[in-house]
Amino acid sequence: MLPAAEIGKAPAAPCCSESGNERKDVEEKNDINIAALFGNEQVSEDTNNGDLTSYVSAFIEKEVGNDLKSLKKLDKLIEQMTENKMQLEEQVLTISSEIPKRIQSALKNAEESKQFLNQFLEQETHLFSSINSHLLTAQPWMEDLGAMINQIEEIERHLAYLKWISQIEELSDNIQQYLMTNNVPEAASTLVSMVELDIKLQESSCAHLLAFTRATVKFWHKILKDKLTSDFEEVLAQLHWPFITPPQSQTVGLSRPAGAPEIYSNLETLFCQLLKLQTSDELLTEPKQLPEKYCLPASPSVILPIQIMLTPLQKRFRYHFRGNRQTNVISKPEWYLAQVLMWIGNHTQFLDEKIQPILDKVGPSVNARLEFSRGLMMLVLEKLAADIPCLLYDDNLFCHLVDEVLLFERELHSLYGYPSTFANCMHILSEDTCFQRWLTVERKFALQKMDSMLSSEAAWISQYKDITDVDEMKVPDCAETFMTLLLVITDRYKNLPTASRKLQFLELQKDLVDDFRIRLTQVMKEETRASLGFRYCAILNAVNYISTVLADWADNVFFLQLQQAALEVFAENNTLSKLQLGQLASMESSVFDDMINLLERLKHDMLTRQVDHVFREVKDAAKLYKKERWLSLPSQSEQAVMSLSSSACPLLLTVRDRLLQLEEQLCFSLFTVFWQVLVEKLDVYIYQEIVLANHFNEGGAAQLQFDMTRNLFPLFSRYCKRPENYFKHVKEACIVLNLNIGSALLLKDVLQSASGQLPATEALNEVGIYKLAQQDVEILLNLRTNWPNTGK
Repeated sequence: MLPAAEIGKAPAAPCCSESGNERKDVEEKNDINIAALFGNEQVSEDTNNGDLTSYVSAFIEKEVGNDLKSLKKLDKLIEQMTENKMQLEEQVLTISSEIPKRIQSALKNAEESKQFLNQFLEQETHLFSSINSHLLTAQPWMEDLGAMINQIEEIERHLAYLKWISQIEELSDNIQQYLMTNNVPEAASTLVSMVELDIKLQESSCAHLLAFTRATVKFWHKILKDKLTSDFEEVLAQLHWPFITPPQSQTVGLSRPAGAPEIYSNLETLFCQLLKLQTSDELLTEPKQLPEKYCLPASPSVILPIQIMLTPLQKRFRYHFRGNRQTNVISKPEWYLAQVLMWIGNHTQFLDEKIQPILDKVGPSVNARLEFSRGLMMLVLEKLAADIPCLLYDDNLFCHLVDEVLLFERELHSLYGYPSTFANCMHILSEDTCFQRWLTVERKFALQKMDSMLSSEAAWISQYKDITDVDEMKVPDCAETFMTLLLVITDRYKNLPTASRKLQFLELQKDLVDDFRIRLTQVMKEETRASLGFRYCAILNAVNYISTVLADWADNVFFLQLQQAALEVFAENNTLSKLQLGQLASMESSVFDDMINLLERLKHDMLTRQVDHVFREVKDAAKLYKKERWLSLPSQSEQAVMSLSSSACPLLLTVRDRLLQLEEQLCFSLFTVFWQVLVEKLDVYIYQEIVLANHFNEGGAAQLQFDMTRNLFPLFSRYCKRPENYFKHVKEACIVLNLNIGSALLLKDVLQSASGQLPATEALNEVGIYKLAQQDVEILLNLRTNWPNTGK
């Protein structure tokens, strides 16, 4: 085996001198040989570090070591390394031969690209000079051509202008010829075509052409409208239009006068021809508009035939309700409102039976009765807009006007189906100045009403006290009148057109509820000394009734819609926290929650005061019963019949009398809460002050059980099926005190020896003890005195 040092030596350098490159190639080949022998990565790194010799030695040591038998691997190892060396040399030769070829190809491509670029640059220069030369040559031609194009465009505009004029004149001539031959339907149709041209020209800048077209349309529209209006009014006169008397007393119009088929045929023909003039009428006639402050909804003009039918009624309205006529009295708005309702009622049948079929044939979805009502409504709106400023600061007149307007609106919507989306009187009342005055007057009269209802002699008496089925809530007259007042206010503002106005009225209602609550509190404080008195109970019933009704209103669709509107307003103004907004949005709270919470707090305080008052009386009545000699009472076997303890009579009489009194004076729900709270306090009191404060022999325990189960508990049996379940402490204490000796001893042993809670609980449950704890039962067992002498 060769020494490791000799194996690791590089081959000797040749004697002849070498250039630097050749020497470098030889060194690289040596590195490749070494890499083939010992692994490329590790050896290359080690070669750079100059530790090749040590690593070769380590490799030989690893592969051969001191075991001579390992020399058998040497031939195989040399063969493998030689093969790796040949592969690496081939790779190096391949790479060294391919790289120059690629570089040479890239240089050749770059040279060719450079030549092409130069050719393109030369062509671009040549083309640029040619184009400039051509533009200079063509410039005079382009100027001449541009002038000619401008002339052509000008001539085309003139031709188009003349064509429009020709079309308008042609249509105008056609209308004239049709009118000369009395062919009014064709004339009206031709006017419609002319109006369409007018509409198409609206975006044109040809002001004179527009003016000419509009003047022509206006000219023929006036002629046709006057002619058709005259004929239409003549036909209406034959039908005795308008109908001033109710339908029942009308002898014509809806009846069949002589020549009725011809009259109705003419009516239909003229109605349809007037409908053709609707577009031109809207184009030429500026509709009457009330000031923008009234925020009337946008709506199209009333159709032309209905406008003509409304003309005589409009004249009558203006004659009677404007100027110095005796019928124009500002304090009597009901006169003109009733007149309008009567006109609508008088003409409804004729409009539905004679006019609506004509509209259905023509095609447009127009309701004749609503169009007629819309036209009359504008007269009412104009009258209101004129009258309201004159009576704005006279509370009585203004309130009367509002009342009459609301009645008018109700009848108009309910009887004649007038939609709330159309312009109506509520828009006039919603105008800012008028609306604020309305709120002020509403608040003023509501407060006056509250004063009168609370000062009334019957304020705290129920209207239905003699009717048992109706008087479940035992509502005093003042509370019912107040809630009726709120309901009337709701009916008055529920048809307002905007949610913001409704929310303002809602705030007024909440303020009134709060004011009424404060007044009830003041009266209640005056009655505090007589907390069981009739008036105090009536106040409590009133508070409960108002709270209950407000809770019911909170689920009403109208108030839920207001809640959604309020949510949007609060979100915009950031007046509520995210939690409050979330509660409103999820319907966890309502618009009346603040008021309901205050009322519930007042109700709770009043009920607590009543319970405390009765409980004090009960404690006073129980003083003798507490001093009963429970330790020395005779056993049950020594008595012929068990009887009630005489000392318990004041206690039971007090409880009975107060229960009967408050059952009579409080409503069912309040009385239920009262007696349940009282029972809870009474149960704890008897258990702590009577049971735990005494010791009991057998007779004393039996007497206590008899007093409780046969006398006290039955007092509450008319209010629930199992009253003993409300006296859990007393009932279970009686069970423990009255266990027979054996059971008591056994239970006492179990409780004393019980290591865990479970065995003791099971034992207690077996004898009927569920409420009392183990320690309480042990205390009760120790209160028994009837243990045998040998017992523990």
